[in-house]
Amino acid sequence: MRLVQEVHAQIRSLERFVPLLGQAAVDEARTLARGLSEQLAGGVIWNVNSTAVGGGVAEMLHSLLGYARGAGLDVRWLTIGGSPDFFRITKRLHHALHGERGDGSPLDEAAHEVYASNLCRNAVELRELVRPGDVVLLHDPQPAGLAPTLLAAGARVLWRCHIGADETNEDVERGWHFLARYLDGVRTMIFSRETYVPARYRDGRASIIQPSIDAFSAKNIDLDEHTVRSILVHVGILEGPPPPSPRYAFVRSDDTPGRVERSADIIRLGRASAWETPLVVQVSRWDPLKDMIGVLRGFSTMVHNHAAPEVDLVLAGPNVRAVADDPEGPAVFEAVYRAFLEQPPAIRAHVHLAMLPTADVEENAVIVNALQRHAAIVVQKSLHEGFGLTVTEAMWKARPVIASAVGGIQDQIEDGVSGVLLRDPNDLDTFAGELHRVLVDRAFAERIGAAARERVRERFLGVRHLIQYGEIFGRLIAA
Repeated sequence: MRLVQEVHAQIRSLERFVPLLGQAAVDEARTLARGLSEQLAGGVIWNVNSTAVGGGVAEMLHSLLGYARGAGLDVRWLTIGGSPDFFRITKRLHHALHGERGDGSPLDEAAHEVYASNLCRNAVELRELVRPGDVVLLHDPQPAGLAPTLLAAGARVLWRCHIGADETNEDVERGWHFLARYLDGVRTMIFSRETYVPARYRDGRASIIQPSIDAFSAKNIDLDEHTVRSILVHVGILEGPPPPSPRYAFVRSDDTPGRVERSADIIRLGRASAWETPLVVQVSRWDPLKDMIGVLRGFSTMVHNHAAPEVDLVLAGPNVRAVADDPEGPAVFEAVYRAFLEQPPAIRAHVHLAMLPTADVEENAVIVNALQRHAAIVVQKSLHEGFGLTVTEAMWKARPVIASAVGGIQDQIEDGVSGVLLRDPNDLDTFAGELHRVLVDRAFAERIGAAARERVRERFLGVRHLIQYGEIFGRLIAA
């Protein structure tokens, strides 16, 4: 079985952005794409990461590559494979670049041997596809070690780091030291925040691009109340029976009809939530840095300490057996489940742990869409966050968002204007108080929700993102 797999990116038209951003912005993107295509002279832009499902990088690639292809560029997407030990090491690197210890394993020469030997096998397959002069954009630590081989083969290589820490510590330094032998020869790097750039690469090679969302993807398309309710009843989050509904629940990226067929795996003490019950929702990977346990305990604190209307909590993430590059998922879900069991029955009756189906990427996306749109509050109480795509998604849906003031989230939300920032994500009393405030002050919730949508329209949609990438690619090719 081949380690390297190609992921199909459905062609998408930039014209759909005209009503949101105006014709001039779309024309600028098209003009840039034409010029870049001429510079490439038949070359290909390859994107390489470790998974096509689960997490923000995969979501962005599905959309951005679709629009780039629609603009006439030959862009393609490859995923790499590896052993369980390889993904354990890359997860350790993921934590290290966030400033965390993860499993605490040493990033030593034995780790280098596992990391490099796995990537060597991938490189053999990549060399069959990548030609001299092609552009290769490597995403995050998993494929970073491919850079020397690809550079030696004549490819133009960039590295895109979607994660980082605002402050350095021993683990951050350890992570960058591990990657340095593979990345020091890469002359173009892209980060989400200036503070994420390590000192050794503050030599002119780093550019900053903030991530974006696709307003027209299944994750973010407008859904009417009837469709939202039908989807959430079908997957088991809301109690049913489902209302009469059209045969197809949503439109796929290729403009064909789609329908939610699968259900979620849900752990709860009592019944599914009623349609009328407000939901506090966090959607993320089952990753310790997302602090699902802290959300659960903060919700419990709110119920105990504040008089509030009846409210339910939904903690939702991908099915833990479905994300190949995240070996921690099952263990983290188990830890969240144990924290759930620690709560008294009166709390557990209002908590729902949902593993969402991921076999169909767009089906999963539209389920998340419906859940976010139905939420009274969307939470992202991360301990570290490169950039919170779930935050931007909820803001686009005009939901009031409560999120930690960490990483890129600080660039997304204006505290008290387009959301609520938690200065200390470990302060559960403050978190509980903010949950209560937003639940009971509906005028405030609606005001910050409306401001959030406008902020996303102005700053975090995909056309801006594509233009920035195109400018960087153009400079690299011309150098």
